Parts: sequence; C-alpha cells; structure tokens
Amino acid sequence: MRLAEANGEAGDLQAGVFPVLDARLRTARSHPLALALSGGGDSVALLLLAKAWADRAGRSLLVLSVDHRLQPQSAAWTEACARRAARLGLAFQALGWTGEKPRSGLPAAARTARHRLLAEAARAAGASVILMGHTADDVLEARAMRGAGSTTPEPREWAPSPAWPEGRGVFLLRPLLNVRRAALRAWLVAQGESWVEDPANADLRYARARARAAAPTPAPATPAAPPPEPNPLAALCAMDEAGVLAVSRDALRLAPRAQAQAFLGAACLCAAGTVRPPAAARTQRLLARLAAHAPVAATLAGARIEADADEVRVLREPGEAARGALAPIHLRSGETRVWDGRFEIAAERDIEVRPLARLAARLPAAERARLAIFAPKARAALPAAIEGGRVTVIAGRPLALGRLEAACGLVEREP
Repeated sequence: MRLAEANGEAGDLQAGVFPVLDARLRTARSHPLALALSGGGDSVALLLLAKAWADRAGRSLLVLSVDHRLQPQSAAWTEACARRAARLGLAFQALGWTGEKPRSGLPAAARTARHRLLAEAARAAGASVILMGHTADDVLEARAMRGAGSTTPEPREWAPSPAWPEGRGVFLLRPLLNVRRAALRAWLVAQGESWVEDPANADLRYARARARAAAPTPAPATPAAPPPEPNPLAALCAMDEAGVLAVSRDALRLAPRAQAQAFLGAACLCAAGTVRPPAAARTQRLLARLAAHAPVAATLAGARIEADADEVRVLREPGEAARGALAPIHLRSGETRVWDGRFEIAAERDIEVRPLARLAARLPAAERARLAIFAPKARAALPAAIEGGRVTVIAGRPLALGRLEAACGLVEREP
C-alpha cells in the first residue's frame, strides 16, 4: 500500500486497506468482527472502511467503545459513537473502565484496561478479531518513545490480544499502519465526516503526546515493520494434559539464537500462565545452559525448565504458590473461567479450584497412579478441588500450546 502523505491526496484507501482485510479475515461467517471505536479520526475512518468491506464480504460488525472515564467529555464521546454506529445499522456496546485510577502509570493502566474490556466483549459476542485504528503515526510515535527509553512495543498489523486470559483466542488487526493520520482526516473531511479530539493527545505530561509532537512529517516511505516470520520452534512443540510444553533439545540448540530466545521466552510465559515475559538477559543465560548437553533444572518468570539429553520441558513452577500465585478461585455451576492463566475450567457444580500441591496424598490410589506419568512438579501445579472431604483433579483445558502458537505467529489469519 502506498503511504498517503499528509499534504497530498488520501489516495484510494479501500484499495490499500481491503487487501489487508482480505488476507487476514474470512468471509461469509456468522461470527461478527469487533471494532474498537473511540470517536477519534483514526477509528472513525476505520469504521467506515470496515463497514464497506464487511458489506462486501457478508460479515457483521460489532462496534465497541471504551469509556476510560478520564475526561469530562468521555460519556458524550461514547454517546456519539453509539449514534454513529446506529446510523450505519451496526451493533454497539459501550464499555466502562470503572474503579479507582492509579496515580502513576495511568496511560499504561488505561491501555491494559482497554484491551481487557475489548477482549471480554469480543469473546462474549463470539468475535475472534478486533479491528483497531492504529496508523503510521502510531508506529513513528512508538519508535520515538523507545528512543527516549520507553518499552512501548511497535504496533503490529496482526497480533494476539495482549489481555490474558480474557483475550485467549482473540487477535488484533490493524489495517491502517501504512496510512498517515492527516491523510485519514483529509479523507473524512472530503466525505463530510467529523470526529472528536481527546485533549490528552496534546498533553505533554505524557510520553505519547511528546512523541506525537516530535514525529517526522512526512513519514518514511515504509513506516510499518514487516510482519515477523512465524517461529518454527513452536510448530515442533508438544503439550501434555498437564500443560507441560516439550521441544527437542537439538531443535532448540540448532535454531538461530534470536529465534531460540524468542521461543524460550514465550514458552515460559505460556507454560506459567503469566502476563509478564522473562527478562531478556535471564532468558539468554538460560539458553546458553540449554545449548550445552548437561541436564538442566531452572526457574524463570514463574516457569520451571527441565532438560535432559533429548528434550526441554517447560512447565508451571508450583513453588509460585508460596509467593501468592496459583491462587484458589471459586466457580459456580455452569460457569467457565481460567485458573492460574493455564487451564480453562467449565464447572458442572459449585467448586473451589486450588493447586494439587499438598493435596496429592489425599487422592484415591487409582488417581495417583494415573497421574504418575507426569513429572512431580507438573502434578503439583494441576488444578484440584476438595468436595466433601475428597480431593479430585479437575479436567481443565490446558491453554499453553494454543497461546504459544499465537504468540509465535503460527496463527496468521482469523481462526
């Protein structure tokens, strides 16, 4: 797609955006596509373009607007989004970030809340893709922020939702990453459309606003980074019923270093069910140990890594329970929730789920024998319940491998 310059013609946006949607999405499906609408120019332009594509493709759109409740005008902005969706004949849902707001780190907290709310609403509606209106300017701003010391990631055209576990199975699609913000606004003006401007975008107390003010005009010829190549190590990875990930040690040893490091970090995150990836330096040190041939037993970011001569296994570190992780949850009959970020559990009756550690001795002998195929540390981190004084191991759906495949780029279009 050619980059539309801010001071030039917007170009044929459909000709550039529709191929992205065609490549990533499926046509004539009953499940809707979700679209995040803030009311700003970027998301309004995306809404109009997505509506045209959806009409052609036989898809329905669900418009989602998050009210962060940080500006006095936010409720009015959400109402305007609802009216716009109604004029287009689209389903609409307003989402609100409630509760006390943090005194520091507000932009990051708002972003986390926004992704969580969007993912929950999309999943509830049966949507596995959320369209988002990030542009070339967002790419440039993210690079400027990283240059100033931030860890802000670069927006990608296609990526799994960062909300976990709310965003399991949900992907983000950003089809406007090669279009300048000013070009979109010129296109909207030509169609007689309006949009809102959030004053926070110009508030220089925030790093994003400072980066926006410093972003170059015109933009470089190709602002968006090419999509990352799928990591083939994830395709070689297996998972057992205990959620333990396993890969050939030779495959990990022979892979390019950057590929092996990315895989190992993702595998630790997914096997542990956590949301914060391990530090790069610690991952590199562990990778160096795995590149040798001696047995390895290590912990990293809530995961336990065990390796023999043939295989590397990544599992949940049950000792995390002593540090407040693997917390119990209560489920009502008919409720489905994720425990410890690793197992999706559909309750057939009211239960409390907790780790099997320290309860295993109370299992019936036959159940202990059945679980003997799993490593002791893996058994200790399985979900269990006490019902009427009897301990049972709960048949939950392990999520680690599906999450790993998404994180490593093996899912390249709408599931």
